[in-house]
Amino acid sequence: MLNKSKLNSSFDCSALPEKVLQFGTGVLLRGLCDYFIDKANKQGIFNGSIVVVKTTGPDVSDFTSQDNLYTISVRGIEGGLLLEEDIVVESISRVLSTHTHWDEVLKTAENPELNIIVSNTTEVGLQYHEEDVLSGCPDSFPGKLTAWLHRRFETNKKPLVVIPTELIVDNGKILKDIVFKQIESNKLSGDFKNWVTQNVQFCSSLVDRIVPGKPNAEESEEIFKKLGYKDNLLIKAEAYRLWAIEGENLEDILEFAEADAGVKLEKNIEKYRELKLRLLNAPHTLLCAMSYLSGFDYVKDTLNDVLMEKYITILMLTELGPSIPLDVDLKTTQRYGREVMDRFRNPYLDHKWISISLHYTMKMKMRAIPLLTNYYDVFGTVPQYFARCFAAYLLFMKAVKLEDGVYYGQREGEFYPITCDSAAYFMDVWATSDCSHVINTALANVELWGTDLTKLPGFASNVENHLSNMIHLGVKEVASALNVYA
Repeated sequence: MLNKSKLNSSFDCSALPEKVLQFGTGVLLRGLCDYFIDKANKQGIFNGSIVVVKTTGPDVSDFTSQDNLYTISVRGIEGGLLLEEDIVVESISRVLSTHTHWDEVLKTAENPELNIIVSNTTEVGLQYHEEDVLSGCPDSFPGKLTAWLHRRFETNKKPLVVIPTELIVDNGKILKDIVFKQIESNKLSGDFKNWVTQNVQFCSSLVDRIVPGKPNAEESEEIFKKLGYKDNLLIKAEAYRLWAIEGENLEDILEFAEADAGVKLEKNIEKYRELKLRLLNAPHTLLCAMSYLSGFDYVKDTLNDVLMEKYITILMLTELGPSIPLDVDLKTTQRYGREVMDRFRNPYLDHKWISISLHYTMKMKMRAIPLLTNYYDVFGTVPQYFARCFAAYLLFMKAVKLEDGVYYGQREGEFYPITCDSAAYFMDVWATSDCSHVINTALANVELWGTDLTKLPGFASNVENHLSNMIHLGVKEVASALNVYA
């Protein structure tokens, strides 16, 4: 089993002061935030450890039995080259449970060297709950944070930075608003409120790294054999990593940012959010049906097809990149696009297209349609590759049966689930199997898209042309033909 005796280095995390309080033990925090701090410590930059707070149960033995150590198996492509790296993360000093160690959690507020709080309690965690935050351990994370800040105020009053990493836009502002609502509802003092206002900086942040968690049993055994020890906390992560943190004058506190270019300290992180949404999430959405109906089950399989890779490259760099509704220079979008392509082709990740189709219509509306309308604003013409992807999406949404409340489409004689809130709507739309009816009805649905897509010059006719060709010739044939049907 992994423990300190297995390490060859002289580095000792226990000798470092505790500078970070982390709410959450999930794989994303361990594979990204704790990784960055560990890297900075080993470079002699940050020189601080993390107190991790577990909120899901009293048992912390999975950490203590391994001296709070764990291994990250980084597997992916970086700079066009395969990367395999196994890193023992040594940045955690101790793990406390709110169920059994709440007094110890509060006592960390008295440590003047601890000036960073990080959280990932899922999107559900950033919600207000009416509760007495000073009577025992509060139920909600914002309640726990308010109680901790109150202990800080009562003891040393040292300034600090709070960085939520929950996948919500403006997560820092949202958390701050909830904390102030807790202060008001609990009738805490005006002096405390003023102290929080002046001394606690809530920073919105964006995290981006695929951390699937523990590999399957077979892969884990292979890694353990290579490492020479077993690790019950082993996690797998891709090579790409990003932690964009929004705020001002953060460099002196967040010193760990120097250790890795993946940490970005910016006054505004909207650029990173837009790049991720439009050049990672949107391509996933647009290519999902095109790839799946072409016979590819996994994202990496699509990238291994020469013609499909060419299709994706053109879509991303000539249509999606220039359509980002934000002033981002071409070099930035192209560099990010190449990084995304490396992530898509990662041979170590089994990312299924059918999984990406969850909530398909909502994703199409939120991620892709703004790019379509902005493309028209910029170029005034039809984005042909986008149009083909949209045609494939409509074909994917053609349900052929309803069984036990689940709608199913069909690919090469096999059924697949359509896990989308609009599945029933599209089953009705496809009842006539007439392409023209499907196109004109679905594209004109303002409730689905927020706008009437038939009003975009040439878009409906092009989608109809591509959809008809897909039905008669095959989806992959239309995608592979590239400019033939444009």
